[in-house]
Amino acid sequence: MAISAETVKKLRERTGLGMMDCKKALEEVGGDSAKAEELLRKQGLKAAELRTTRKIKEGRVGQYIHLNGKIGVLVELGCETDFAAKNSEFDSLLKDLCMQVAATRPLYVAPENVPADLVAKEKEIIASQLQGKPAPMIEKITLGKLQDYYKQICLIEQPFIKDGSMTVRDRVNSVNAKLGENIQVRRFVRFEVGEEA
Repeated sequence: MAISAETVKKLRERTGLGMMDCKKALEEVGGDSAKAEELLRKQGLKAAELRTTRKIKEGRVGQYIHLNGKIGVLVELGCETDFAAKNSEFDSLLKDLCMQVAATRPLYVAPENVPADLVAKEKEIIASQLQGKPAPMIEKITLGKLQDYYKQICLIEQPFIKDGSMTVRDRVNSVNAKLGENIQVRRFVRFEVGEEA
């Protein structure tokens, strides 16, 4: 089936991916743009997962100062090359992350950064709320409640403030897929006037 250049162009504009990738995806799904976009997304996320082991040597620090000057945020976003660090997609992601930190007050970047004693304490609290329930049920409920806890305190597990249908991790992975690089939130700091240090 012949795919028109216009269809390929439109898919490229929506996804930000290369012309050949878009054309190949359209050919694979018989010209259906929606299916091609879904296919590209799945391929991009799979590739993004494989890239997480590649070394991060570049990146940038972004900053956000809230209009009233009482909240300030610094975020370090890492990548593999300075080409990616200078890309407008990377820049847009960095700004979004700064605003996310300002608005949602996360404490850690990811679940693996949460101290083990804090996780143990949270599990203890959950277990005390579930006394008398069967052990398999307690385990399942504890996992679910821990995930909810991580959504509150871990930046990349939070719902993305500009689009609640995705998490911050999804937002980072979408840029990762577009740029074809390992992109990771390295660290952040949030200041608010009057808060205890």
